[in-house]
Amino acid sequence: MDLHDVDYVLTTTRAVRKRLDLDRPVEPAIVADCLRLALQAPTGGNRQNWRFVVVTDPDLRAAVGGHYRRGALPYLQAGLAAARTDQQRRVQSSAMFLAENMGSAPVLVLPCVMGRPPAGGPQAAFYGTILPAVWSFALALRSRGLGSAWTTLHLTYEREVAELLGIPDNVTQVALLPVAYTKGLDFKPADRRPVEQVTSWNRYGQNDFPG
Repeated sequence: MDLHDVDYVLTTTRAVRKRLDLDRPVEPAIVADCLRLALQAPTGGNRQNWRFVVVTDPDLRAAVGGHYRRGALPYLQAGLAAARTDQQRRVQSSAMFLAENMGSAPVLVLPCVMGRPPAGGPQAAFYGTILPAVWSFALALRSRGLGSAWTTLHLTYEREVAELLGIPDNVTQVALLPVAYTKGLDFKPADRRPVEQVTSWNRYGQNDFPG
């Protein structure tokens, strides 16, 4: 195993928005390959109760994008108005761009889980059964020169999207990922806080790192 290549993919898989190539077609076989890899991810109880809806039809993509825009713009406009730093403004601007262009992405993927979230029950277990697979999907895309972004703001209109795409009532949408080739491949590791500042050993707040 070439650890350099593995580490490179892990440290440069970004939420891609403005650098999605909205004009370049994406081959369905590549999306299928990435999903095939994603299905190797762990899932609670090995139930494999995930479902993925891949949308390539232009009219359906536009309609789903419209629901995302309706859900996203009020939230993002408030965030942009509250932004205080250049970094915050860049992130909000990027998210606004995606909201305006979600329906133009060549492929939209909606990860779903069979069933509905338990009322007052273990929400983490419900969503945790699919989160590893979706991240594996994003990594597989990155390794092939494509990008995506985890979004959820269409879920305000989950029922409308379900009707549009024929998703049954007993299936829960958990996200909406635009998929496209990226403009360039020169992504870099993000500026993150040092691991020593966010990691505790044995007890919370105890950060005596070994060595």
